[in-house]
Amino acid sequence: MPNIFRKIFVLSLLTTVLSGCEFWNRSLQNVLNNPFKTASIREPAPLRMPSSVVVCRTKQCAPANISMSREYIYNSLLHLLDNNNRKKALLCEGDSGSHTCLENFVSLPITVGITPAYMYIDSVNITDISIAKGNKSLNLVLNYNVTYNGQSPDCKPAKTLLYVKNVNNIVMEDGGYMCNMTTIGQTMIKTLFAIDYIDLDYGYIGGFYSIGLSGPAYGGGTGYMIIRLPKDAYPLNPDLTAPAQHNTSTAGQNYINATTPQINNSSSNSVNANVQVFPIKK
Repeated sequence: MPNIFRKIFVLSLLTTVLSGCEFWNRSLQNVLNNPFKTASIREPAPLRMPSSVVVCRTKQCAPANISMSREYIYNSLLHLLDNNNRKKALLCEGDSGSHTCLENFVSLPITVGITPAYMYIDSVNITDISIAKGNKSLNLVLNYNVTYNGQSPDCKPAKTLLYVKNVNNIVMEDGGYMCNMTTIGQTMIKTLFAIDYIDLDYGYIGGFYSIGLSGPAYGGGTGYMIIRLPKDAYPLNPDLTAPAQHNTSTAGQNYINATTPQINNSSSNSVNANVQVFPIKK
């Protein structure tokens, strides 16, 4: 009887060695249910780079590479983002084909310490916009609203670069921003956003994203995200007309009348009846 158990043990050990490290990438419940089954490797969805960028203007959408230049897209993005400076933009998980929102947030699986969790980002505040040197990129300062497991960590602003290389390559990325998700240290979050859809009529920017975390909380995910800005790109109409003239106050008019010298020439009064000399103090 001991020989039988010994053979079973040797066979189990041999199966484990032959299966490699995949055997240990399993939960305890899966091992107890089927100890000889290897774990299936789950590969994350890769970041997809768009083959073309679609731009919508005056209620018409078309690929940018057939009718637009890089400078036009750059100027349009600058105008769109400048109209929404110091505003809050909503983020959502979207569909790359219809460019519609599927959820009112972007979620990705993470591990906080040893606890599995999900991180959510539902909005971003645009804090500052400036033109970078070379007129090919925009410097942005973004504040993401990050939550996980019902908690809102304290996160620093993300210094972001929006780069327009050509009509088919528009990327927004940051150098990483810190969040206090645990008490033992800070977690760095990096975001990459490859834009493939710009709607100037409604203020939508869509693209494929990749978000990764490193530190006490780690994880990440990819998908399609839509940024919904509160204003569109068209109110470029500064107020060039003079404002309507309001009647001066009674006190001001009384002061002018009291300090204005009176001219008793009847001929001058008849010619310049409505003219008043404003007093000049020496």
